[in-house]
Amino acid sequence: MDKTQIENSPSDITFGRRARILELLEEKGQVRIPEMSNLFNVSEVTIRNDLEQLEQKNLLIRTRGGALKIQRVGIDYNLNLKSKKKRTEKEKIGVKAAELINEGETIILDSGTTTFEVAKNLGKFNDLTVITNALNIAGALIDFSNIKVIVPGGTLRRNSLSLIGAIAEQSIQDYYCDKVFLGVDGIDAAHGISTPNAEEAHLNKLMIKNSKEVIVVTDSSKFSKRSFVLISGIEDVDTIITDNGIPDEEYKKLITMGKNVIIV
Repeated sequence: MDKTQIENSPSDITFGRRARILELLEEKGQVRIPEMSNLFNVSEVTIRNDLEQLEQKNLLIRTRGGALKIQRVGIDYNLNLKSKKKRTEKEKIGVKAAELINEGETIILDSGTTTFEVAKNLGKFNDLTVITNALNIAGALIDFSNIKVIVPGGTLRRNSLSLIGAIAEQSIQDYYCDKVFLGVDGIDAAHGISTPNAEEAHLNKLMIKNSKEVIVVTDSSKFSKRSFVLISGIEDVDTIITDNGIPDEEYKKLITMGKNVIIV
């Protein structure tokens, strides 16, 4: 086989086509199967196979009729910066989340700007126990005299004002709760929920394990994004509260999976 034959081998052509698909995704953020089929003069079945193979390598997110660029969340932003983003949406999510809580329950509030908004709406309860590893959330609950607040020990993580590490993990395992409210940095129907910090992720796993119901509170900007560390798959999540900016494809996938999606 001569050099020309090698360069034009099927595997070489496939590799080049898939590399170009990724380049187009980077430029446009989205590609459609019919357009790719016409561009490369191959069948739509071939393009679907390309997208499937690229998704398996975690290089894109397939949608009905095409694919989306993966928006990765690798930066661990300071809490003050996070609080300025999507503030109105987070406030609405906090109000709705509080409506899912019943008198007499024990709940966990994870650290985060959206879970902080949940805490601000708990003053109406006469009998509630809140476990939180977030110092700012514990502070917000000080004036709510009818709420019992439990703060696990641990090592302070200044970016999120949260307590993490072995002591926090041991404390969380001592409690079995009705509901856990989790804030996330990335959520993807196929991949799951994620966060930039490994210790936070491990603590969140324990919160999920020790709770009857798992509720994710997140604004729509976190969808179709994957952060550094996986917390859990979507199968562990019962309810997701978000705003109306949620991508249609993500919404449809979550509903198909039987998840309760509440839009504020």
